Amino acid sequence: MKTEYTLKPIGVIHSSFKNKKEVPIQPRFSKEKGEVELFEEYSEGLKDIEGFSHIILVYIFHKTKDYSLLVKPYLDDKAKGVFATRFPNRPNQIGISVVRLVEKKKNILVVEGIDVVDGTPLLDIKPYVPPFDKTEEVKIGWLEEKL
Repeated sequence: MKTEYTLKPIGVIHSSFKNKKEVPIQPRFSKEKGEVELFEEYSEGLKDIEGFSHIILVYIFHKTKDYSLLVKPYLDDKAKGVFATRFPNRPNQIGISVVRLVEKKKNILVVEGIDVVDGTPLLDIKPYVPPFDKTEEVKIGWLEEKL
């Protein structure tokens, strides 16, 4: 089994957020618009994306450095396991956001609900498809009493 992988950004995410402190805690709490710029060599992969109202962005938390396996998340003052949170400081600095697709302009996607720092490296885009992505009878662990 391979133990390391090399990921190459396919683009960059642009937002008005210049540092981590400005970023909303989740896309759902943001009405901010941003742009997802695909590098030209990947732009053909955007064919037919306009038919989707929402997309999933997969990216690198490029501003995080260290991580801890126990973290104090935004909504609690008690330490939780990092994998039971959406805390950005993680062993592999991969983030995801579900955003609303507003429009496509060649290799640029205008999105709403952006929650990342300007200049974030983009790894992938996937369409959000409720029959595939929405789950019924969900439990949300320690967040149950916080939300």
